[in-house]
Amino acid sequence: MNNPFQEQLLKAGLVNKKQVQKANQEKTKKRKQQRNKKDKPVNEHQIKAQQLAKEKADRDRALNKQKEEQARQKAVSAEINQLITNNLLARDENCDIVYNFEHRKKIHRIYVNDEIKQKIINGKLGIAHIDGRYELIPDTIAEKIKQRNAKRVVLLEKESVEVDADDPYADYQIPDDLTW
Repeated sequence: MNNPFQEQLLKAGLVNKKQVQKANQEKTKKRKQQRNKKDKPVNEHQIKAQQLAKEKADRDRALNKQKEEQARQKAVSAEINQLITNNLLARDENCDIVYNFEHRKKIHRIYVNDEIKQKIINGKLGIAHIDGRYELIPDTIAEKIKQRNAKRVVLLEKESVEVDADDPYADYQIPDDLTW
């Protein structure tokens, strides 16, 4: 026996040989378990490389998602441009009435005739923005465009006759032919 403390306990008669052997067996068993549990030595470079690879994969996923979103928006924009160009209302030289409307906090104008102006007022025609110009489109097409991108439809009048109860000018109607 290598342990002097165990030898002293045996000489004093406090423990017997079987108890000492059992204690030694348990001690060696624990050592073996600890040796088996020990992993390979921790390599800081390897851990850092794994973290960098994970961060790179996350960045790549985010970048791919952003590129997919841009491609989707580009496809929707092309689809809207095609809807506008295929369904625009042709205006000719007899469109001499100026129709003013607001877009992006600026007043813009488009030349129309009486019939087109009434259709715009009644909500039968809308105004859409394409490549820096404004075109007239039917209300059904304007609704389709609004579903895809509401910013592209500049004007689509819907008849709304809501009168405020406290409005002192509720009895006075605004004429349709009023131009500003």
